[in-house]
Amino acid sequence: MHLLRLLALSCVCALAGAAPTKTNVVFILIDDFGYECVTANGGESYRTPVMDRLAATGVRLDQVHAQPLCTPTRVALMTGLNNKRNYTRFGHLDPKQQTFGNYFKAAGYATCVVGKWQLSNDLPGPALFGFHENCLWQLNRRPGRYRNPGLEINGKQVDFKQNEYGPDIVNDYALDFITRQKDQPFFLYYPMMLTHSPYDATPDSPDYLTGKSEEGTKKIGHFPDMVAYADKLIGKLVAKLEELKLRENTLIVIMGDNGTGAGTPSRFRGRDVTGGKGSSLVWGTHVPGIANWPGQVASGKVCGDMIEAADMLPTICEAAQVPLPADLKLDGRSFLPQLRGEKGNPKDALYVWYNPSGGPNAQYEFAHEARYKLYADGRFFDTVADDREKSPLKDADLSAEAKAIRTKLQAVLAAHQGPRDEYFLKQAESFKDYREKLDSAPGPKKGKAAAPKTEADPRGARFKERDADHDGKITYEEFQASMADKKVAKERFEARDLDKDGSLSLKEFLATLPASK
Repeated sequence: MHLLRLLALSCVCALAGAAPTKTNVVFILIDDFGYECVTANGGESYRTPVMDRLAATGVRLDQVHAQPLCTPTRVALMTGLNNKRNYTRFGHLDPKQQTFGNYFKAAGYATCVVGKWQLSNDLPGPALFGFHENCLWQLNRRPGRYRNPGLEINGKQVDFKQNEYGPDIVNDYALDFITRQKDQPFFLYYPMMLTHSPYDATPDSPDYLTGKSEEGTKKIGHFPDMVAYADKLIGKLVAKLEELKLRENTLIVIMGDNGTGAGTPSRFRGRDVTGGKGSSLVWGTHVPGIANWPGQVASGKVCGDMIEAADMLPTICEAAQVPLPADLKLDGRSFLPQLRGEKGNPKDALYVWYNPSGGPNAQYEFAHEARYKLYADGRFFDTVADDREKSPLKDADLSAEAKAIRTKLQAVLAAHQGPRDEYFLKQAESFKDYREKLDSAPGPKKGKAAAPKTEADPRGARFKERDADHDGKITYEEFQASMADKKVAKERFEARDLDKDGSLSLKEFLATLPASK
């Protein structure tokens, strides 16, 4: 904690203010955590007493759906837009986007993000997206996240080598942030590092120092311990809010970022199920959802309305009275009225466009409600009776109700037709290429932090400086931002854009720049 406090106090954006007059918001996103993992939902394999209690004294959201994979969900969650409108590629958030961090910061909130980043944009990324402070894993490198992690804390790489546990470190930072900002409104975005594989031992596991990682996700390994530990860390956060007498002025929202790791076995409502991360099945998209705010939202209510990641931004902004730009066209819709026990304006169905690589076409495209799902290719499923989607329904066999819902879902798909914006298409990258790039990256892995790379040719460093979003290309906007004379910038850019695709690759940059002396 001493190190974290020193790093926090070194942050240039340390804030001070008067007593809070606005609602605090804590948004918790749990990594690879499907609907079946929470006991309150009917899960039978894991211990989640804190989340169960928050659900029992707040609102349990029964139909929250995410994208099947982490980055697509995070992009939709943070911007309030569906992936078709602003997704670039895996592990990246386009720097031109505005997030809930930007909106809360503009409204005078102290903002902080702790946990897992995986959205690139290097060390300046969190500040670019509105966060005054950060304590993160996978910001500009990818060492281990659990025992002896490598983290980035307010712009500094920090490596831990005394058997510290990564989730503990970021949780402690979150508690410290809340304590320091208790006298003014704050927004804490907490994308947890747990419960993603490897299914490692936790500090509460008897073999924490000796246990080996359980590779893959088809063996349960220490996954139950990880679920219990995630729940425990949430409990510590709630206890801190209570200690500081902030609980009644703080909205807590919890959801999973996608289904449980593919193949992870669990017991759920009397049957065996397996995690569906990466798939379009309900086991890949259906995630837990809980909202708790004493005295402000209903207690003990179950909300069955259809809710998606993009809906979270307008909901928390409305709860905190954080204004949004008048011309902002969100795909998300606030469900705050439902949290208060009112009817609200729920969505009839959800639209999903999913491709972790980006590009023009979806890997999965469908519309669904709580029971039925219609794919863009015409396949129609009853996901309650057939949750593994093995038997598409035939039109001749549909009931009148099913036919009406199919027509409704077809209208949802039709409303989202049309090509993607060319700007986002240019930033696409194969998901396979991304993974291979990580696997082949120089430097130690699995918990050993890689040393910062140096450039033998200083021109390479100049390329990186101008490539503001670190996507491997310099756009015209990035190029002209580094030059005062915009006319000269335009002429030079056009002369150096050899393939005339509107951006400069590193190869083009080096080929058209004089060699260093």
